Amino acid sequence: MKKIDKLILSSFLGPFILTFLVVVFILLNIHMLKYFDDIIGKDLGWDVIGQLLFYFAIFNTPVALPLAVLLSSLITFGNLGEHFELTAIKSLGISLVRSLLPIFGFVLLITWGAFIVGNQLVPKAALEAYSLLYDIKQKKPALDIRQGAFYNSIPDISIKVNEKDPDNGLLRGVIIYDHRGRAGNKEVWVADSGRMYTFNNDQYLKLELFQGYNYSEGSRSGTSVSSAQEEDTYSKTQFSKTQIVFDLSSFGLNRTDKKWFQTNRIMRNMKELSVDMDSISNQIKGQQVAIYAASPQVLEYHNKEDSVTWPEDIKRMKQRNDSISRAKAAAANTAASNTNIAVIEEVQTPVISNLTIDEKTAHISDSLFKMNYDKSEITRALSQARSVKSQIMNNNAMIKSYNTEYISFDVQWHKIMAQAIACIAMFLIGAPLGSIIKKGGLGVPVLMSILFFIIFYVLTLMGEKWAKQGVVSVPLGMWLANIILFSIGFIFLRQAREDARLFDSDFYHVMWDKLKKRLGKDS
Repeated sequence: MKKIDKLILSSFLGPFILTFLVVVFILLNIHMLKYFDDIIGKDLGWDVIGQLLFYFAIFNTPVALPLAVLLSSLITFGNLGEHFELTAIKSLGISLVRSLLPIFGFVLLITWGAFIVGNQLVPKAALEAYSLLYDIKQKKPALDIRQGAFYNSIPDISIKVNEKDPDNGLLRGVIIYDHRGRAGNKEVWVADSGRMYTFNNDQYLKLELFQGYNYSEGSRSGTSVSSAQEEDTYSKTQFSKTQIVFDLSSFGLNRTDKKWFQTNRIMRNMKELSVDMDSISNQIKGQQVAIYAASPQVLEYHNKEDSVTWPEDIKRMKQRNDSISRAKAAAANTAASNTNIAVIEEVQTPVISNLTIDEKTAHISDSLFKMNYDKSEITRALSQARSVKSQIMNNNAMIKSYNTEYISFDVQWHKIMAQAIACIAMFLIGAPLGSIIKKGGLGVPVLMSILFFIIFYVLTLMGEKWAKQGVVSVPLGMWLANIILFSIGFIFLRQAREDARLFDSDFYHVMWDKLKKRLGKDS
């Protein structure tokens, strides 16, 4: 590697690492703000918060890398242009394209890394993050008994405190309703004052009550009294000091088995997505096979001279299903009896063949169609027609649902690659644009980076929406942003090679003068 390559590459590495960390931090904060209300007040440990931040940081890495490449390349070549280092490089006979090669090679490594992260790490991080977030949402808020209001977060317990002393933790005017007996308000504790403690790693709550009463209402059955003659009891017990212990295990963070989340498309890599799409495609063809197989019964009295031809892919699916069914049936019959083997004839493709009808049969058929039908026959025909319509509508609804699911998995499959390739597109925009504007630092490069990232983000969302709606194909919708950004990048590269001054007013004055001269000659 030449010294000039080391100079350019070293000037790129620092801004890239810094901008990458800043972008990840910004995206992480934006992402976490959506779940702020679900996290605050849950008394989560720093280990849980750290895990959530770490997983979501990995989840945002494929989005952060293109923006970091764009901003760092803008800063790098803007600084080189501002300090006339690009001019010095060109004076040595080194073209702009040659000066881009060392950073371009590094960007290719970043692109490969972005693909590995998006395909391998992001699905695992998404599984961990969203399963943990689900458990956090299910976790009850931290124990916070407020004065003057009933606290009902402890299962089957209602506690009210009239006054709390924050200095010594003394509670005044304590009322406790114990519903653990599932019999209503039949167990009540009233105390003038009390104190509250947690122990055993906050698994239990102990209340010490002073100067109060315990009211208990229930039923008592004697050995000689039937259940219908139970005697109601009521007791009032005075105490100067007593202790009550409540279980707080429901306040802990209970982890859910991750297998319930693994089917989500963002938690699948490209290989798993391909398997899922293949499975969904077979389900769609299975529904189509059912429709074609039912056609002879559905069209029993309609156009007997017509033929229903099966598409080749549906025909192959039917033959595959039939072969599997025959193999299973043969194995079952062989196991049951070696002497009684059912011969399963191959099911041919249902085709209503053309029939030759002689004049006598045609005369009988015409006379049948001209007969008057009674009410029961019409009702039966209508019922059959409605049944056929309902069956077809159900099959079409299932096919539509499977198609929607297939498209969502296909979108995610292309999205993994498109986000990685976006790093190259952003470099082709940032490096030439930086050499054109010749401004380093965090001023103009940041503004230009935000502008092009917004364009990239909007085009990605728009393409994904169009793909899911069926307006465009999934590959076109998911690669639309990269196609446009690559086009813009090559335009900027061409302008940079010609030392175009796109951001100088003199450039546009010259262009305007040339246009006026051309218009004057044409007139």
